[in-house]
Amino acid sequence: MTQSNRPLSPHLGIYRWQITSVLSILHRITGTGLALVAVLLVWWFAAMQFGGFALIDGLLGWLPVRLLLIAALWAFYFHLCNGIRHLIWDTGRGFALDQVTRSGLAVLAASLALTLLTLILRWSL
Repeated sequence: MTQSNRPLSPHLGIYRWQITSVLSILHRITGTGLALVAVLLVWWFAAMQFGGFALIDGLLGWLPVRLLLIAALWAFYFHLCNGIRHLIWDTGRGFALDQVTRSGLAVLAASLALTLLTLILRWSL
């Protein structure tokens, strides 16, 4: 057999990034992040019940914590919208290349819009 300079198996250096692969990776990352945020949410509820709420209330005033909460809010909406996209795919629809690209862009736009809408409503109330 002749030796080839080609890799044994395809890897990320060969593939061109596509919106489907990026959104798939983001879906997994946001799902993991939301699981971690759920643990923090339970901690927050426990602090309200058993004391220590002042500490957590003080932490929520820090800019990095607020930015983390905004990121978690976006992750929630992204994961929700992309999950709906996957449910539509489960019906066998939306697999044409143009539809996949459009639905991916719609997921990004919807998640950003819902995050901004939530933040606007939060600060306007």
